[in-house]
Amino acid sequence: MSDGYAAVAAAAADAAGAVIGRYFRALPDVVTKSDDSPVTLADQGAEAAIRAVLAERTPEFGIIGEEMGGVASGRFTWVVDPIDGTRAFITGRPIFATLIALLDEGVPVLGLIDQPITGERWLADAGVLRFTGRHGRAGCRSLAALADAELSCTAPEMFNPAQHAKFGRLAAACRRVTYGGDAYAYGLLALGQIDVIAEAGLKPWDWAAIVPVIEAAGGSVTDWQGRRLTLDSVGEVLALGDAAMLAGVLGALG
Repeated sequence: MSDGYAAVAAAAADAAGAVIGRYFRALPDVVTKSDDSPVTLADQGAEAAIRAVLAERTPEFGIIGEEMGGVASGRFTWVVDPIDGTRAFITGRPIFATLIALLDEGVPVLGLIDQPITGERWLADAGVLRFTGRHGRAGCRSLAALADAELSCTAPEMFNPAQHAKFGRLAAACRRVTYGGDAYAYGLLALGQIDVIAEAGLKPWDWAAIVPVIEAAGGSVTDWQGRRLTLDSVGEVLALGDAAMLAGVLGALG
């Protein structure tokens, strides 16, 4: 990839942030989608703004978005989630994020996590992570043992009974577990604040952008069997700050 595509992603995130900022803590109307997840005018407007930038600057690329759909097309495809963490957005908590990824033959090669309210941005391109924010430095931390790990998950409700049991075993092997964060938690993992994130039910627009970010920070992202994520993955996502802990984490998951 080149800085040209990174600049396109940044411009698209800027456009989304301008929309999101107008709605934040303004009590926007909420609609429940067919999958029971919420959506607001901010989600829809932000995705439209992103798509406008991407279509203008890379008209030959495919675009897949959470709100407006789409399919992979040709070699390159953008994958977009305008507001990952709509529940947090609705309740005025700045822990949601805009996610933009570029896939090359289905493999995420560029990833952007943007929190427009705090002004934090993680942008990974060509294996290099650039973090913009007042606090923190890009880079995962290494661990001496899984017992020292900070484990995170957006909500236990995302697990079915079998997954919940596995997550419980992993939580018991870690120092402590915290809930909440959505995509923002993956950004914190790339800053060394969190060590392990295990989630389920994620779609490509939920994880595509985080893969380049965490890998560029020195971590790893796989499914719960340690396999690389693909567009056909079932949605179980395991992110580690210290990739050397993978065997131990998989063992804890069972």
